[in-house]
Amino acid sequence: MLLGPVAAGLAGTLLPAIGVMPALGAHQPGFGPVSDLLAWPGLPRAAGLSLWTGLVSTLLALALCFSICAAWHGTRAFVWLERALAPLLSLPHAAAAFGLAFLIAPSGWISRLIAPLAGWERPPDVLILQDHAGLALIAGLVLKELPFLLLMSLAALPALRPGEALATARTLGYGRMMGWAKTVLPRLYPQIRLPVYAVLAYSMSVVDVAMILGPGAPPTLAVQVLRWMSDPDLALRLRAAAGALLLLALTLGALGLWRLGENITRRLAQGWLTAGCRGRRDAAPRAIALGTGMLGAGALFAGLGLLALWSVAGFWGFPALMPSSFTAQGWQHAPLGPAAETAVIAGAATAIALALTLASLEAESRFGLVPGARALALLYLPLIIPQIAFLPGLQVLALISGIDGTRGAVIAAHVVFVLPYVFLSLSDPWRGFDPRQAAVARALGASTARVFWRVRLPMLLRPVLTATAVGCAVSVGQYLPTLLLGAGRVPTLTTEAVALAAGGQRRLIGVTALAQTAAAFLPFVLALAIPALVFRNRREMRHG
Repeated sequence: MLLGPVAAGLAGTLLPAIGVMPALGAHQPGFGPVSDLLAWPGLPRAAGLSLWTGLVSTLLALALCFSICAAWHGTRAFVWLERALAPLLSLPHAAAAFGLAFLIAPSGWISRLIAPLAGWERPPDVLILQDHAGLALIAGLVLKELPFLLLMSLAALPALRPGEALATARTLGYGRMMGWAKTVLPRLYPQIRLPVYAVLAYSMSVVDVAMILGPGAPPTLAVQVLRWMSDPDLALRLRAAAGALLLLALTLGALGLWRLGENITRRLAQGWLTAGCRGRRDAAPRAIALGTGMLGAGALFAGLGLLALWSVAGFWGFPALMPSSFTAQGWQHAPLGPAAETAVIAGAATAIALALTLASLEAESRFGLVPGARALALLYLPLIIPQIAFLPGLQVLALISGIDGTRGAVIAAHVVFVLPYVFLSLSDPWRGFDPRQAAVARALGASTARVFWRVRLPMLLRPVLTATAVGCAVSVGQYLPTLLLGAGRVPTLTTEAVALAAGGQRRLIGVTALAQTAAAFLPFVLALAIPALVFRNRREMRHG
């Protein structure tokens, strides 16, 4: 399910990149598309932007993640941060990007707060959004990837018993952050290496966030490849395929560079680990780490609030902090059709992914299978390989088979990206299930199938519903698979929201982005409400 689409998609991208695309009359292989790509004047800058934004945003998100964990893990403040992770994770990337744009734009809310002090009557003439250095894009990626890395770290930490290691370090006179960095961090990073690689690959190849926050002339390489694919001149499809393969090579090179950095850091850190530096005075770094985490979460929540405000705003002139009037006109034109399409696609893709995940995990339990590191790497394959590198190939294959532009093709494409997240969300709770429960049921005469349906699934209802909610959120946020496999004929809330980015209609953007956020957040609400309702008289059945 994971290797097949990726391999087929890469093959479907490779052939046009070497000049073979029978649908366009190109039958002879050659290096024409590659030469055409290299002759494009904006290539060095587009490629450089992809590398710069991907590497810097990943490094910043990872550094903030480790700083917050080192400073506050195990404290009451960290518990509050954990509670904020679910809504932050469910916030789609496009909605988060729009919220940040409404916050930091020259006419955004921050400028409105500063305007009375600075004496501004008009928005400042400063290029903040879509700046040439990609700083706004980096900020948006950091804000969205930090919660994901925190969640992956929280999932890996219990097995490392950080409390005991930190207590030992504190007994030896180490400060909290220094003790955590020397005793927990060297063991934690290998556990989250693959999620970090996925974040790096995503950041280098993201399209929807880059279209909203990133530079436009030229854009990042992924956005430019999409422009060539959408161009009426079909001959540009060959250049787009060559650009997609170049982005794949850049991503693999960045991953290799990151791996080299890991090795260098490990060698340099060997002396530091045993140098005896205690770092007792860490009050200021702890405060900075907490403040940065709260600032990031606050920016996302503030952006969400601004989306809600703009969705009902009437006239809202600069530098007023609030609209002068409110109207429901935007909601009268709510995208009901795309909302229904989003729900159907997310429900179908998540159901398929959940069925495959449950079957795989149950096979582990019944037959004593233990997936190794290669299996885990395969699970991350669609997340590490840039979407723009293999989705064009899948689009060509869908076109040849006659299923392009159909809902079924979009659902199949979504499954490829939903399945890894559903599996990762459910695997630890499933494997942590107490086998004695199943043994007791079998001793009472229950069959293996009956144990699965009547014992294991009911007791793991909460993690199953949580994994379902994660899968729905992932599907709702998919832009590129929906656009390419749907051939523009399967509109969802995400494709509608990104399409509005060029128009600047803030009211419609607010309505669509809020609807997209609601579609991603509602499954999490149900995942909390249903177990509370089911287990209201069965407290002992709560698990995970």
